[in-house]
Amino acid sequence: MLIKHGVEYLGFPLRLDVNQPDLSEQMAKEVIADIGQSCKTVLITYQDNVNEIIDFIDFLGVSCIQLHGPIDLHPLRKLRESKKQLFIIKSLVVGETEDAQLVVDLERYSPYVDAFITDTFDPETGAKGATGKTHDWAVSRKLVELATRPVISAGGLTDKNVSEAIMQVRPAGVDVHTGVEADDGSKDPKLVERFVTAAKAAF
Repeated sequence: MLIKHGVEYLGFPLRLDVNQPDLSEQMAKEVIADIGQSCKTVLITYQDNVNEIIDFIDFLGVSCIQLHGPIDLHPLRKLRESKKQLFIIKSLVVGETEDAQLVVDLERYSPYVDAFITDTFDPETGAKGATGKTHDWAVSRKLVELATRPVISAGGLTDKNVSEAIMQVRPAGVDVHTGVEADDGSKDPKLVERFVTAAKAAF
C-alpha cells in the first residue's frame, strides 16, 4: 500500500531503546525480501556495535540504515568501509542536546554518512522520534544550510503541516510515521495518500 502511494523509502524500526517494534525481526526480513527492488528499505536502529550492525543488515537484507542513537566515529568508519554500497543516514535529534552540539555532530559524521535526518526529542518520555511532535524547524533549516549531505526532515509531520515544513526547512526529503497512522496504529491509506500528495506538491 505504501509503495503504491509513492513512498520511496520504507523504514523498519528494530532493536530500539524506547519505542516497541511494529514487526518481529523475522517478519521484517520476510517483508523486505517480498519488497525486493521496488522500494528502498531502511533499518532504523539504536545499535552502536559495528559487528552486530553488519550482521543485522545482512540478516534483514536492507539497502539503507538509519543510525538513530549515538555512535563513535571508529565503528561508523568501519561500517562505511565494510558496506560501501549501504546508504547510511544519521539521526540528529532536535531538543535532546544543545543546538550547537547538533552542528558539531553534523560536521563529525559527514565524512561517513550519505544523509542526515532531523527528528524530535520528547523530554516527557525520553523518546527520540516517533513522538508525533514537531520541533523548532528553524534548527532543522540551519542544519540544512550547513550540511554537505542531504538532510531529511521528520518529527510530527502530517498531511496538514508537511507543506509548511518543506517550505521552511527546505529538506531533501520528509519522513512520516505516526502522522499517517489510524487509531489502531496501522498505516491509514487515505492519510498516506494525502501526505505524499502534499509533500510532492510542496517539493
